[in-house]
This record gives sequence, structure tokens and C-alpha cells, in this order.
Amino acid sequence: MTEMMTKEDVTAMILSAKKTAGLTWESIADQIGMSPVWTHSAAMGMNAMPRDKAEAMVATMGLPQEAASVLEESPTKIWEQAVPTDPCIYRLYEIVGVYGPTIKALIQEKFGDGIMSAIDFDMQIHRVEHPKGDRVKIEMSGKYLGYNSW
Repeated sequence: MTEMMTKEDVTAMILSAKKTAGLTWESIADQIGMSPVWTHSAAMGMNAMPRDKAEAMVATMGLPQEAASVLEESPTKIWEQAVPTDPCIYRLYEIVGVYGPTIKALIQEKFGDGIMSAIDFDMQIHRVEHPKGDRVKIEMSGKYLGYNSW
């Protein structure tokens, strides 16, 4: 009996194919018709790909056909709750730690009691030239979800 391919298996294949081909996430995203942020997240197993995008990823990366159905599977979003030590990821935690209460207060002041969706959501990452050193600009846009009173 053959073992079933997992999301982790497909992620490893995508990363290997990307490195071997010298591709960028932006070029892969262009080829499958999605944003680089969503493409990477789905490739890491954090989003389910619609069938046409999964097929495009398989073709673009030269993956076995079985990988398409794995890419279509709904993810189980489990991650370590400890603060990571990778400097880039740690800084994002730091931003939320320092500015999270401010972001929450300003969202509630502008919209009312609720949250920003991470499901109905998009994000772009830009490089912005700056005289003191180039800047990273992260734009996030999520649907406002008000809490229900019942």
C-alpha cells in the first residue's frame, strides 16, 4: 500500500522545484494567476487552492498530478504559539505586541466592536526606496466583521 501524499510533502516538492528552477514567488504567482502572498501561503499549506490554481501550480512546478488534489485540501492551521526566533517573523510578533492594542482600538473606533477578517483578506508586500535605507511596506486589507449582539 502506498502512503498518501501530505501537504508537507507537496510543500517540500514546491520549495525544491522553486530552488532548482530559480523561480521567485512573484513569477510563480504570475503563472498561476494569484498574488505572491496568497501563492506562498497556499504552497505552505495554509490555504486550499481552487482546482484550476492547483492544476496550474502542478504544471508550473512540474509536480506529480497527485499533488493537485493535496493542494485543494482544506488546511489545518496549527502553528507554534511560542514567539519564533527567526528575526523577520519575530519582528512581526513585536509589531503586534507593541501596536496590537492600538490597531484594535483604532479599528473599533472607526468601525465599532469587531475584528478584521483573516479569511476575507488580502495582503501585498512592497519595497519602497528611502534615503535612509529601503523600506518594507506591508498592506493588509480584511473585511470588517462586527460582533453580534444576541
